[in-house]
Amino acid sequence: MNLLRLPALLRLLVLTQLAFNIGFFAVLPFLSGHLGGAVGMAGWLVGFVLGLRTFSQQGLFVVGGALADRYGVRPVVLAGCALRIAGFVWLGYAERAWTVTGAVLLVGFAAALFSPAVESEVARQAVAHEEAGGGPRTRVLALFTVAGQAGAFVGPLLGALLLSVDFRTVCLAGAGVFVLVLLAHARLLPRRLPGRERVQVRGGMGPLLRNRRFLALCCAYGAYLLAYNQLYLALPAEVERAAGSQAPLAWLFALSSLLVVTAQLPLTRWAGERIGARRCTAAGLALIAAGFAVVAAALPAGRTGTAGLLPAAGFVVLLTLGQMLIAPAVRAWVPDLAERGRLGLYTGALSSVSGLIVLLGSAATGTLLDTGLPPAVPWLLLAAVPAAAIALLPGRGRAHRRGDVADRAVQPDTTRP
Repeated sequence: MNLLRLPALLRLLVLTQLAFNIGFFAVLPFLSGHLGGAVGMAGWLVGFVLGLRTFSQQGLFVVGGALADRYGVRPVVLAGCALRIAGFVWLGYAERAWTVTGAVLLVGFAAALFSPAVESEVARQAVAHEEAGGGPRTRVLALFTVAGQAGAFVGPLLGALLLSVDFRTVCLAGAGVFVLVLLAHARLLPRRLPGRERVQVRGGMGPLLRNRRFLALCCAYGAYLLAYNQLYLALPAEVERAAGSQAPLAWLFALSSLLVVTAQLPLTRWAGERIGARRCTAAGLALIAAGFAVVAAALPAGRTGTAGLLPAAGFVVLLTLGQMLIAPAVRAWVPDLAERGRLGLYTGALSSVSGLIVLLGSAATGTLLDTGLPPAVPWLLLAAVPAAAIALLPGRGRAHRRGDVADRAVQPDTTRP
């Protein structure tokens, strides 16, 4: 699908996702190195702060979605962009643990505002575009996903280039990207979007908390997110060991994004035609566990340089393939477990519960990496997390129609920006 053939609002939303990810991924891959180096945080505290960022974002997604339903997309997106700008500027100048923590919380909460607002609106506009004869909605959503991954590809390269100056420059550049997004939306995003009705979101938590199958899926998904978070915690430490600096991180993140851009849709189409959501999720968790095991197996040799980076590259490839299987399958699974009329609540709860798991697990991971154990041991223990999560997956229940997983796969991935 050609971006130029889309309606103006859809073009704006797709380009927004591109810009969001450029600004975000220019900063985040280098955050753990900054916290442990310039700020001097202990490993457990670095892990806790990174987990806190994830929790402040994922845990509050349901709030951002509800606010967008209640007040409209424009004010929520503008407020989120303003908070992200403030958070990045604050992070660039923060020099103490408590100020860094405050800045990271602000950065995460900003995404909890603008991301669900933009993602829900692009899905709604994609449906309207389809009904107007513009082609399948999945093509629009696929373009949205590719734009996000393109941003995740460019962002780390920009950050690595600016890191040669200092981390503050990286943060200010990230803030500058969001200034441009804020100005563009203030000018171009309509105050009243066509066909959108503001609603008061209601719904009780009691039935959700008694839904054991859904909570089991939340725990398994949280284990996946905890493993994915090691791109920002365990991986930088391993790259530093092998290369003597974190410069190769940008290329590893670019490799991950390139895999998603080129292989996400074919892989999801193949999986949707052959295996169900439960098997797809289990296969993804197994691939992620294998990625950790690859690094654990290679560490005793102590190789450095290019050869020493190969296990890290293998980890990134297997983790990314696992992500490409898990994320769409779980999104397709949640409607089977949700109460009728409560899909928004359940979708938000999935992010909240899994975000809490990442918060607690990241602190434990940081401690594990900082204990002086043989280098392979933390990676073996991390491999056990997604492997054990396979056993947590609930029974599949009623199946999706053939191809549903493929159709839902192009929904935007909210686990990263």
